[in-house]
Amino acid sequence: MTSSSRTLLPDLDLRPGRPPILRADVAGDTAGWAGAHRDALRAVVAGHGSLLVRGLGLSDPDTTADVFRRLATGLMPDRESFAPRRTYTEGVYSSSKWPPNQPMCMHHELSYALEFPGLMLFACLDAPAEGGATAVADSVAVLDALPGDLTERFAREGWLLTRTYNDEIGATLAEAFGTEDRAAVDRYCRAHAIETAWQSDGSLHTRQRRAAVVRHPATGAYCWFNQIAFLNEWTMDPEVREYLVDVYGPDGLPFNTRYGNGDPIGEDVVRRINEVYDAHTAREPWRSGDLMLVDNIRTAHSREPFEGTREVLAALADPVRLTDSTPTTEVRTA
Repeated sequence: MTSSSRTLLPDLDLRPGRPPILRADVAGDTAGWAGAHRDALRAVVAGHGSLLVRGLGLSDPDTTADVFRRLATGLMPDRESFAPRRTYTEGVYSSSKWPPNQPMCMHHELSYALEFPGLMLFACLDAPAEGGATAVADSVAVLDALPGDLTERFAREGWLLTRTYNDEIGATLAEAFGTEDRAAVDRYCRAHAIETAWQSDGSLHTRQRRAAVVRHPATGAYCWFNQIAFLNEWTMDPEVREYLVDVYGPDGLPFNTRYGNGDPIGEDVVRRINEVYDAHTAREPWRSGDLMLVDNIRTAHSREPFEGTREVLAALADPVRLTDSTPTTEVRTA
């Protein structure tokens, strides 16, 4: 343990039901403080899965971007996103645009991609009047708490994500792939083990099979690492689901998930997964100026419904290849 880590530990709040909280009360050079304490902050995240730093007074995108870069090994672009984001500067985004009255259920960022962030960085510049917490859940504990027959099947088969890209719902082609050029999108998808099917109306349907359980590259622990429940049709608000099925058909939903062999996932299974997440959720309401670091493999995160304005910046950091996390399901690229 470094002397910097020992200095921080007395101020670390580890009460149950909340993420670890560090009260820093920094005045002046926030980015300099982050850089000086980088190793200590990351050591807390390695030990606990997440960390909320309170008292930094983050209030503008430029300073926040500087803090993110001081803490990360490297920032990565947001590709294959399921919802649009605003880009503040290279590698620094808004949180995903999602209806404020709808939750973003527990998930691991880009767990359906072949390369995903090992670390998520969040900063709250403007806290909402009510709700809107970025809650977290330990994926090792979630894996252990889920029914064994269910996790064994997903570990063996993986999970299948189906998506429909158009200009009306969800992320557009340009938002997800950085281009609208069909040939460029096809090249990307071939390289990333994504099946494509262009429709007569110009929309794109894709399918990608991914591992549902991986081993943490640093600890070797098995983690429930996916977006099986969040992106499934049964997690949608029933009225929203009914509307989308009526307009686009059951195969035209913006996203849906299945077992790795293509079988549909029952509503009872999705409900059970979300119940286990709920039982393992730790939350702390945002305050303006807060910073949060999340181990994206060990720890799932969510966004709770909120009222009022909410400005939370995000960065996808420290990219990890799926093959580096010993997935229990093999994924092959073309």
